[in-house]
Amino acid sequence: MVLDQVWATFIDHLNQAQPIDDVKKTHMAGTPFLYLSVSDEIENKEMKKIIETAAVQSMKGKRLHFEAIFVRKDQHSHVYRCRFFVPQEKMFCCGNFCHDCIRFRN
Repeated sequence: MVLDQVWATFIDHLNQAQPIDDVKKTHMAGTPFLYLSVSDEIENKEMKKIIETAAVQSMKGKRLHFEAIFVRKDQHSHVYRCRFFVPQEKMFCCGNFCHDCIRFRN
């Protein structure tokens, strides 16, 4: 499956990121969570930027969206709820002159 490859690439990119020491992915109730261990104290904004950069690199050439939601932070670990998903697209024209109408595709 393509999403498994994207997740593997994503975790590899995160493992190579500078402040991150270890990355663990777990599923709870069908939702993937990332546990990120860091050696130095890092702000949530900086960590989210690192995560999103790794996601963009792993999604390159694929039509996916990414969502990362901060859950909690300890002294040297961060927890995020992350998911890759396929965007929902319209399959027919509804007649409402939508900007993403199927009629405008080439």
